[in-house]
Amino acid sequence: MEALVSTEELADELGGDDLRIFDCTVFLRRLGDGRVEIEPGRAEFEAGHIPGSAFLDHASELSDTDSPLRFTALQPEALAAAAAARGIGDGTRVVLYDRAVNMWATRVWWLLRSIGFDDAAVLDGGWRAWTADGREQATGPGTAYPPTDLTAAPRAGLIVGRREVEAAIADDEVCLVNALSPEVHDGSDTTYGRPGHIPSSTNVYAVSLVDPETHRYRPLDELRATFDGAGVTGGAGGDDGRVITWCGGGIAATSDAFVLTALLGRDDVAIYDGSLSEWIAAGLPLET
Repeated sequence: MEALVSTEELADELGGDDLRIFDCTVFLRRLGDGRVEIEPGRAEFEAGHIPGSAFLDHASELSDTDSPLRFTALQPEALAAAAAARGIGDGTRVVLYDRAVNMWATRVWWLLRSIGFDDAAVLDGGWRAWTADGREQATGPGTAYPPTDLTAAPRAGLIVGRREVEAAIADDEVCLVNALSPEVHDGSDTTYGRPGHIPSSTNVYAVSLVDPETHRYRPLDELRATFDGAGVTGGAGGDDGRVITWCGGGIAATSDAFVLTALLGRDDVAIYDGSLSEWIAAGLPLET
């Protein structure tokens, strides 16, 4: 299965016995006191979803709820068990979508890839593209896929912690990429409490990778030009150098990582799971 599928391709496959489709949407609601409320998109899913799909509650099912940081990735064996409980296993094909700009879908895609599951794809444009194309919709609680077995085959280095990021700051062979907005990067937006970015990082805003109307990823030449312009491809370490993407909590970073890996062919890309939330909590330096 290709890593990125169109609504037409998915529509042609609906009803396949081995197909598992998941809406991965999470809404982050910013409260007046600066806190962020996490709201799974289940209500929106039940109001309308792709026929045959199920809702995947990222925050409670695929994250370590004992971690002080939101959306911390589960350990490989636990992640494999959680995926298997929802019907993801050997012999299945998985398509992931969301109602944002693909980043919740790419987060799950990256998690599955980190445990060796490669038969997953992201729906290009997600729910926005599906409805804009006039595709069939269903309502209600969705499909309950039967549990199955999935053996974890972890890939080292796809998800990293702050020690590796600290080491990367002074390493010319590693490129750190901030997937947050230019305003967060330059320090004019202080949403995360302290202004600025992890030192030596460049900036490729995850939202800029998609068309604002359709939410589909931009053409490959435009995507490559975006990363070229930020010094990622042909920049630190060249096209063969290591890249570590980061954001606020390891979500938007996966869209950058997905494009670099699945669409542009980079083979040494990681995400910093704790991202800015952990970095700031640890009192580590930022640049503006």
